[in-house]
Amino acid sequence: MKFVKVYVEGQTEETFVRDILATYLEELGIYPAPVLSKTKREKSGRTFKGGLTSYAKVKRDICRLLGDSNTVAVTTMLDFYGLPDDFPGKSSLPSGSPYDRVRYLQNEFARDIGDRRFIPFLTLHEFEALLLVDPAEIEKAFPDTLPPGTLAQETKGFATPEEINEGHDTHPAARISRHIAKYQKPVHGPLIAKRIGLDRIRERCPHFDGWIKQLEQIASEGVP
Repeated sequence: MKFVKVYVEGQTEETFVRDILATYLEELGIYPAPVLSKTKREKSGRTFKGGLTSYAKVKRDICRLLGDSNTVAVTTMLDFYGLPDDFPGKSSLPSGSPYDRVRYLQNEFARDIGDRRFIPFLTLHEFEALLLVDPAEIEKAFPDTLPPGTLAQETKGFATPEEINEGHDTHPAARISRHIAKYQKPVHGPLIAKRIGLDRIRERCPHFDGWIKQLEQIASEGVP
């Protein structure tokens, strides 16, 4: 058995890894365990979970996970949209396609961590892009809320859902919430993703698919 820690920024990603990604990878002998970022702790001991407040905290957490000798690899599932300002490469992010930009940040992330067992992944541009693979499935989750095909208009003009962008009012979650006020990411996100299915998400999201291929490679070859 090969154990992989997946550092995630929220409960939505935690559920996605546990209920969808793990179901697939375990068949290959890879056991991904989501580890949720803990953002703040009060004096009372209460911990607030989810979201990234600083890269320094992320780095500490990842280095701690890499210290586990039973873990063959540590990876991440963090949103490209809204990364902390101190994230490696963010201040020197080049122009170009979203794919060029996210690869640049991932490379800088890997360089800063400096461990061959680390596989960085940033979701383009955030989790909801995976749901926009099939806008009809989102609409089915909220019957009689909006005319059929409304959300399909949000993907019109984009070659892939991953290219739906990082504008304050145009990032994937904003486009969904604009039409569906009842949408709650932790509640609805994983359920809709499960209905869409991992295969369809991979077909429409090449950056996401590349990450899954890296994880698949661990089964036969170890860490890439």
